Formats: sequence, structure tokens, C-alpha cells
Amino acid sequence: MFMALLIMISERAKKIPLPPTIAINTLAKEMLSKGVDLVEFTVGEPDFPPGENVKKAAIKAINEDLGKYTAAQGIPKLRQAIITKFKRDNNLKYNDDQITVGNGGKQCIDNAFRALLNKGDEVIIPIPYWVSYPELVKLSDGVPIVCKCSLLEVSAKCIESYITKKTKVIVLNYPCNPSGMTINKKELEKIAKIVVENDLYVISDEVYEQLLYDDKHISIASLNKEIKKRTIVINSVSKTYAMTGWRLGYAAGPSDVIKAMIKMQAQCASNPNTISQYAAIEALTGPQDYVAEMRSEYKKRRNYMIERLNKMKNIHCDEPHGAFYAFFNILKTGLKADEFCEKLLKKAKVTSVPGTGFGMDDHVRLSYATSMEEIEKGMDRLEKFCEKL
Repeated sequence: MFMALLIMISERAKKIPLPPTIAINTLAKEMLSKGVDLVEFTVGEPDFPPGENVKKAAIKAINEDLGKYTAAQGIPKLRQAIITKFKRDNNLKYNDDQITVGNGGKQCIDNAFRALLNKGDEVIIPIPYWVSYPELVKLSDGVPIVCKCSLLEVSAKCIESYITKKTKVIVLNYPCNPSGMTINKKELEKIAKIVVENDLYVISDEVYEQLLYDDKHISIASLNKEIKKRTIVINSVSKTYAMTGWRLGYAAGPSDVIKAMIKMQAQCASNPNTISQYAAIEALTGPQDYVAEMRSEYKKRRNYMIERLNKMKNIHCDEPHGAFYAFFNILKTGLKADEFCEKLLKKAKVTSVPGTGFGMDDHVRLSYATSMEEIEKGMDRLEKFCEKL
């Protein structure tokens, strides 16, 4: 007689939920396997390939057998390219010991939380937020404090109202995933003042900075010396250079925090992908025309999608400032986001992402990182769906 094997799952793992989209994604895959013609608006990545110069740089690195281990914080030439990028694009000056590289922006964020948080430290996260922020905070034994400001805009006054003696970090993400909204300079200055006065840190996720359509991106770290000392800027080559699967992100910040992040990186993943590092050097230092072309195309798609959405029954979408998402309000439909998305998939054959995972169950996210032909077809289907609700 054998005793049943008792599997003891950690409390930490039990706290982390599955993505709220899993049921809808499973249904979508099942429909696709049966040959159903779906219009897919869920993917949060550019539909463009990386530039030819970037691909050639990767091939060159492979042919020269450069795929060996590197330093955990990335190769020196890449760190220098990142330093140059921050000076060129953000008017920020960093030294080598203030830069680290990771396997995607997400790992850099995780490393930052691990480096900063002690058990019970609170992290303020404005709603809507990228789905991974609260869960990464929990994995570092921190406490995510989500704050809902008016509409979709981040407000310094709102953030300040959530600060307690346990607050240690404020997370900013602009342009935002899922809303596409940014934060204007005046509001950034107010947030910076609050951070300095309360002796806090900011983790500023700026991975969509180059996909800002009508204004120039302003990094909060560039406002003054005091806020720079308290800011960890997160970025990556994923969105800007259409290199999502290459998994190459980077961070800049105070040298003591960066040093701690490097230790986390060294223990958890060793070095970031070596071939991607060489490709990223070319992406950051090579011609930037390709980025402008992508941004121009996304803007055309945004304008078309937002115009169509705002003519539909019972839904409304504020115009996103950047990224490639439309985050529209479905409150007047009487449906919650999960139900709306499931019905939209089953009845209209359109995939979408419920706002539940972003902290707003009365909103739905669509990605316009797909062809104009697919967008037009999807908008036609969505319009008919809304008419029947």
C-alpha cells in the first residue's frame, strides 16, 4: 500500500493568480484550432519585424561565436549604448555603475522590487496598471496598494492620499499599458515633490516612451537631481524596436539600488541573452528612422480605431496618447469586462482583453498592433455586436 504523495505548494505561489484572460484565451485557441476566422486584438507587441540592421547584428554575433556568458549587468558596450540613449532621448546623464540589463523589462522591474522591498513595505500602483505589477510586489513580500484616480489620468493628489508610514515605492507607467495615457510635466513635477518630501522611490516604467504620438516623452528622473536619486527608470528594446521575444530590458538608477539589482540578476538568471545584447547595441545606436515609421503607422491606426469606437452604441474610448492600445469604457452596456469579452469572442469572433486584470472591470483593451485590414474587419464586427446588446 502506497501513501499518496502530498505536494506542498508554497504560500507565495498560492498568492499568485492565473491571468484573468486564461479562460478567454483557451476558448480562442480552441476556436482557432477549428478554423474559426477570428480577429485578434489581444497581442501586446508590435506587428512589425525588427529592423534589418538589428537582425544582421544578431547574425554577425552568432557567426563570430559571441554567444558566451557575459557579466550579469550586461556587456560594457551595451551599457555605454544605454548611457548614450538616456542622454540623447531623455537628457539624463548616468555612469556605468548606474546601469543594468535584464532579460526583458519585466525582469528589471522584478529585480528592482527585490532590491528595494522588505516584508510589509507598501507599493502604490495607480489604476489601470499593467497586470504584473501587483503580483511582482507580492513575490517580493511587499504589499501592493492600488489607487484609482479620476478617469484614466494619474493624479499626484490621488497618489498622495494613499501614502502611509509603510509606503516605500510608487510605480509609474507612461505611456500606460493598458490605457495609452501619459503624464504631463506639471503632474510629474507634483509627483516628484511628493516622492522627495516623503523619502520614497519611484519605479518608472517607460517602455512605450517612443510610441508617444503628439508630445515628447519626459522622464520623471530628468526633472531635478533629487528625484533622479530616487528613481529607477525601466526601459527595453521590446516595443521601440519590435524585439519582444528577444527579451532585453534595462534599468538606470542610483548606484546602490542598481548594485543590488545586479546581485538579484546574477543569482536568478545570470546574464541577459548574449546575442540579444549585441543586437540591442545596434538598435540603440543605429538609425532611428524605423521607429518613426512604426509610430506614424500606429497613429493612423489609433485615429481610425478611436473614431470607430466612439460611434458605437454604449461604449466610449478616450484617445490614448501613446502605446498601441484602445481601452474603452463598457459601463453603459451593463456587462462586466469578462462577460463582455467572452460574448464578443463567441458571437462576433473578436478577441479582446478584459480590464479586470488591469484593475478596471468596466473597461476592455484592444491592441491596434495589427494590420489596418484586420482593424477595419474587427471594428465592423464589434459595431454589430454592440448594436445587439
